[in-house]
Amino acid sequence: MNQARSLPDAPVLLEIYRRATLIKQNDDRFRAVIQSGKLVMPYYSPRGQEIIPAATSVHLSDDDYICTIYRGVHDMLAKGVTPRALWAELAGRVTGSCKGKGGPMHITDPARGVMVTTGIVGSSMPIANGLALAAQLRGEKRVTIAYFGDGASNIGAFHEALNLASLWKLPVVFICQNNRFAEHTRYESGTSIGRIADRAAAYSMPGEHVDGNDPDAMWSAAGQAIARARAGDGPTLIEAMTFRFHGHIFGDADGYMSKEEKASAIARDPVVLLRRRLIERGMATDAALAELERGIELEIDAALQFALDSPYPDLAELRRDVYATEIQP
Repeated sequence: MNQARSLPDAPVLLEIYRRATLIKQNDDRFRAVIQSGKLVMPYYSPRGQEIIPAATSVHLSDDDYICTIYRGVHDMLAKGVTPRALWAELAGRVTGSCKGKGGPMHITDPARGVMVTTGIVGSSMPIANGLALAAQLRGEKRVTIAYFGDGASNIGAFHEALNLASLWKLPVVFICQNNRFAEHTRYESGTSIGRIADRAAAYSMPGEHVDGNDPDAMWSAAGQAIARARAGDGPTLIEAMTFRFHGHIFGDADGYMSKEEKASAIARDPVVLLRRRLIERGMATDAALAELERGIELEIDAALQFALDSPYPDLAELRRDVYATEIQP
């Protein structure tokens, strides 16, 4: 994909910022609420990685699919899962997107195209292939996005999925969010190749290495890959470079990160830089963006209260959503 890059116009860049800010502010609140003791749950912070799904999802509709991993709360919000449904699910309430039975590692919202959040490393890719194959067989124009981390590119499912997607020209885009760490392992300590995108050549598909924190570059790369898939020309592997600001899981002391590299990444916070870019390009004013941010804050306030006020699932839910026809005791 060597054609000249196009750039998002003002409304698109503003929408990318809205989605990225929604992710950022939700994360800030999730961590604060857990620290306060109001909610107790495992949580995986996506701070630093907001731009990747925000710049990708503006190309998608509710009819398009995503499969993501348990560290993918940003992917879910960018695709359209509402804060109310998300907060209620993470709080284990029956009003959540999975009736409180999925929890942080299994958010699913088919109405928004969020088909699977999986707790198995790398399994988003073969599942995405299945969804893409179904769309292909039905003659639909749906595109499926498979999100995964750099560590998942080293397991068998990655290679098997890319091979079959290329062989069958499936309408799928593989997006590796390379945040430089596989759980607690540095990239260079566990991966033998300098660029994951280079592995695409082995499966006869385009491989894109892009700055995932740059909304222009990410929007352009994702747009080309999605258009290619929708046209029936097959899959693309995108390696989106980024950096996570926090440890693998909430409470992780992230001692495997150097203080200098972490400070450098936070100083280049992609959401802050995008806000500055919008103002410098004359696409928005500080006052307009502040109003947008305040609106998101109020939305999160309401979502948190909705979750806390909602009931826990009834014991009868243990037998529901297991079989097509419920088996009576």
